[in-house]
Amino acid sequence: MWMSRKPAGVSLRVLQLVQHCWLQTVCGTWGWRRGGVGPAAQLCRLMSSSGPPWRLLFFGSDEFAVESLKVLTSSRNSSDGLVKSLEVVTLSVDVPVKKFALQHQLPTHSWPPQNVDGQFDVGLVVSFGCLLPKRLINKFPHGILNVHPSLLPRWRGPAPVFHTILHGDTMTGVTIMQIRPDRFDVGPILNQELQQVPENCTADELGNVLATKGANLLIDTLMTLSERIVNRREQAQTGVTFAPKINTSMSWILWEEQTCDQIGRLYRAIGSRVT
Repeated sequence: MWMSRKPAGVSLRVLQLVQHCWLQTVCGTWGWRRGGVGPAAQLCRLMSSSGPPWRLLFFGSDEFAVESLKVLTSSRNSSDGLVKSLEVVTLSVDVPVKKFALQHQLPTHSWPPQNVDGQFDVGLVVSFGCLLPKRLINKFPHGILNVHPSLLPRWRGPAPVFHTILHGDTMTGVTIMQIRPDRFDVGPILNQELQQVPENCTADELGNVLATKGANLLIDTLMTLSERIVNRREQAQTGVTFAPKINTSMSWILWEEQTCDQIGRLYRAIGSRVT
């Protein structure tokens, strides 16, 4: 049966206008631009960004973060359609992430970044060390993700790898979570992968293993990000442990109280960091 193409074209245009008006109305009413966090605000953020390919802003500092940045840079330079653009926020000229960004001609921003409204779809935090405020998080339609080298909620905090070795854990892993404002490592989990702790390994050796695993898991998460956000899960309320920064006071050996195994773990955890 013959049918005119014009009505279909008109219908498509009408649908586009309806979607546009709906977004303007709902997003204005629930106000994700004003910091809304409810289901409607989340839906507005997701619908306002089409990716992938993603426009990414990366926050990082040390060698652990460089591994993820390497993989993202390779993806940007390939034809896999995952990364459209990649820019970097760092704290100092001297940190490894800053050096890598300059060597590979990635655009860089000082902390805190300015004028990011509408420029990026997703933020990525890997070993950055600064709390991100709510007003910054809300500028990213798909939120800000964090690569954390532990099986959250175990070992929240800045030194999870060291505490994994120090306490003799035999199993660890990497978690990809969404950043929540004002607190470290409490956001919902999008992806998680186990890693057996090699026998007698040091914190540096384990950190290298988890950096590679975390970079690959980040790519896997970005490939199906919208679906993972919908299926995210909150962290368990049980099994929470904390991993504070390593300091020189932790290097003291109490010969009369510690076993040989405890002393060995202490050396493998912080021996290369305490002078």
